[in-house]
Amino acid sequence: MSRVGKMPIVMPQGVRVNLQGPVVQVEGPKGTLNHEIPDGLKLEIADNRIAVVRTSEQTKTRALHGLTRTLIANMVLGVTQGFKKELEVVGVGYRADVSNNVVNLSLGYSHPINFALPEGIKAKVDRQVITIEGIDKGLVGQTAAKIRSLRKPDVYKGKGIRYLGEVIRTKVGKSGAK
Repeated sequence: MSRVGKMPIVMPQGVRVNLQGPVVQVEGPKGTLNHEIPDGLKLEIADNRIAVVRTSEQTKTRALHGLTRTLIANMVLGVTQGFKKELEVVGVGYRADVSNNVVNLSLGYSHPINFALPEGIKAKVDRQVITIEGIDKGLVGQTAAKIRSLRKPDVYKGKGIRYLGEVIRTKVGKSGAK
């Protein structure tokens, strides 16, 4: 049995879980998230604990057991605390600011880049740090990855957008003729 899958999920105070057929809905103080439970798995809710149980021993069901448990645990965590990713803009003249749910970036190209944030995601800019927040962990990570891909860190100078605390190994440039 899956080590991750058999761990129960503890529901904090103020979180409600509703089952409507194969769809589980998690409601909390920060919002509501939905997820469809795959065939071969079911949820058991009792005493503020959620358990994901396998109903068959097929390989596909066994593979999805731990994943489904983790996704539901992330939903519970998201509606109570939320998730955030921080990106750092490094480079002379590189700027970022947010207005009307659009991140405006000046990244050394001939034009500014306007990145529209998906619904449910908020962004803040403090100097050179972009903070992306939301209740859906996957959407927060995907949005951060898309913004980072607009100008990945350069391996020679280190300029670009990187995750806060990410270490970029820089290469040594060409040595000129002596």
